[in-house]
Amino acid sequence: MAIYNRFILPNLIDTSCKLSPIMKQRAKIVPDAEGVVVEIGMGAAPNLGLYDPQKVRTVIGIEPNAGLRKKAARAMAQSALDVRLLDGLAEELPLDSASADTVVLTYTMCSLGDVPGAMSEIRRILKPGGRLLICEHGAAPDAGVLKWQQRLEPVWKVFAGGCHLSRPIDKLVEHNGFRFEKLTAEYMPKTPKIVAYDYIGAAKAS
Repeated sequence: MAIYNRFILPNLIDTSCKLSPIMKQRAKIVPDAEGVVVEIGMGAAPNLGLYDPQKVRTVIGIEPNAGLRKKAARAMAQSALDVRLLDGLAEELPLDSASADTVVLTYTMCSLGDVPGAMSEIRRILKPGGRLLICEHGAAPDAGVLKWQQRLEPVWKVFAGGCHLSRPIDKLVEHNGFRFEKLTAEYMPKTPKIVAYDYIGAAKAS
């Protein structure tokens, strides 16, 4: 799996994360980011073109996959934003406390190894009043779809970089120290339902 994770997986993630339906979902929340923005799980940086340069001062990307960091660097070279890219994990962010105005998670929570640890770190780096913006896929509300998510998840995780299909994103956010200011949950159009139920919203530390 080392060769797969190093060479094949980054290309699969890059391609899938830039599909039109996914980019349309990202565009519903990423432009709300402002100030010093920390994007956890930056991947190949598909969000860079969605940030509002009038509102964002700096984007600090966190990405543990070396192949994706290489792809992100190419996107950064074409961006007018002030962007930094760091190797790091959501559970151990290499950033000072109270240093971020906004934290962005887009299709990242599905693959976090320690969700409570990551949310604790996000609370730590957010300034008082700072916001967490999410666009994440997770558990579907329909019993039949959820059943298939749970059935396929063990195999899916192996080939999709640890991605979980059935995480209850809203509960994971709310049970780990945040309250939503706004939240929309919907199926992404033109996408298989097992990967298409998205949670899109903004939250603050409670």
